[in-house]
Amino acid sequence: MTVLLGCIADDFTGGTDLAGMLVKAGMRTVQMIGVPQEPIGDDIDAVVIALKSRTNPVEDAIAESLAALRWLQAAGCKQFYFKYCSTFDSTPRGNIGPVGEALMAALHSDFTIACPAFPVNGRTIYKGHLFVGDILLSDSGMRNHPLTPMTDANLVKVLQAQIKGKAGLVDSSVVRQGPEAIKARFAQLKSEGCNFAVPDALTNDDLMAIGAACADMPLVTAGSGIALGLPQNFVKAGLLAEAQVADTLPKTGGLRAVIAGSCSIATQGQVAAMREKHPAFNIDPFELAHGKDVVAEALAWAKDKIQAEPVLFYATATPEAVKAVQAQLGTEKAGTLVEDALAAIAQGLIALGVGQLIVAGGETSGAVVKALGVSGLRIGPEIDPGVPWTTAITKNTAEKPIALALKSGNFGTPDFFLKAWSKLA
Repeated sequence: MTVLLGCIADDFTGGTDLAGMLVKAGMRTVQMIGVPQEPIGDDIDAVVIALKSRTNPVEDAIAESLAALRWLQAAGCKQFYFKYCSTFDSTPRGNIGPVGEALMAALHSDFTIACPAFPVNGRTIYKGHLFVGDILLSDSGMRNHPLTPMTDANLVKVLQAQIKGKAGLVDSSVVRQGPEAIKARFAQLKSEGCNFAVPDALTNDDLMAIGAACADMPLVTAGSGIALGLPQNFVKAGLLAEAQVADTLPKTGGLRAVIAGSCSIATQGQVAAMREKHPAFNIDPFELAHGKDVVAEALAWAKDKIQAEPVLFYATATPEAVKAVQAQLGTEKAGTLVEDALAAIAQGLIALGVGQLIVAGGETSGAVVKALGVSGLRIGPEIDPGVPWTTAITKNTAEKPIALALKSGNFGTPDFFLKAWSKLA
């Protein structure tokens, strides 16, 4: 197996975001949950290893990232990508700068970029300052983030506080001149002792130019936006087919089901739309707390119905109902009871023959993925922005492939549960 691009993401959802961008750009991509422990196939152009290192102690974040790098090096990657959030979530201690420098040292490289820009989502960089929409990052809600409060929008200053080396700016006037001018500025910064360049980026065209200028760079550090500009380099080098369709998944048959744990407004609407068309089973936290075997009851209810049509299992409720449950059971206990029950239902559904499963809610998705023994995801076609179908990668490669759509609570149109199936072959 030879992988072209090896990516290390500092959290799970950020990894999925990056993987989706690479697929759109024509790279067949898998996302692994932690450092892989098993083969992942030969038809892969990019691997994203998702870690939980964003707010870990610096030493732990470095160790985990270096372990991921070693695996990606063994896979034969031509270039490496350290992915962090488009709001540059970090503190004066790190972890972006220290991890970036550790990866550079391991790759015997002395220069890289730091570019969290993602214009389509309103993240732009001008004069080295990161904007969220029309306001500076330091004036956005990130100023009050409980773990990584971003009180300075000047990325050169923020990064400089984290690194042992030196950071410099690639001004928008240079970026607009294209890849050769950007590379010339890189060379100038290196001669001045810089090991990080912060390029301005206001548009996708800027990202494409920056990406082209990074063609020979061993390590790129960025948000997911730069993923727009890197695949073109592999095409030009003859390593990647031009206009390649990268979102094709193995065919998955089997029965269809939806599990919804999120209580967001978007998911409430999606549950309501599904209930009008298909059978639905409500998971009651109080019944779980009183020891009732809700999982067995739910699976017995589904056994016959699911043969004819998709079924829904939901713990989705209004904010008032959720507060009432939390007041009586406690927030942590209520959440754990529901997540464990939905994860057990997911296991039972697979045993019943479900091969295409939608899961709504971040915590619920995490519980289901863990219960099913999923170690990675092959990224497929997009259902709605930010939500692709995927194929689960498990340790038992002899198992039939399972299609999973893991939906953030706030994502998706009201008919998400009803239309998702049409995206599968």
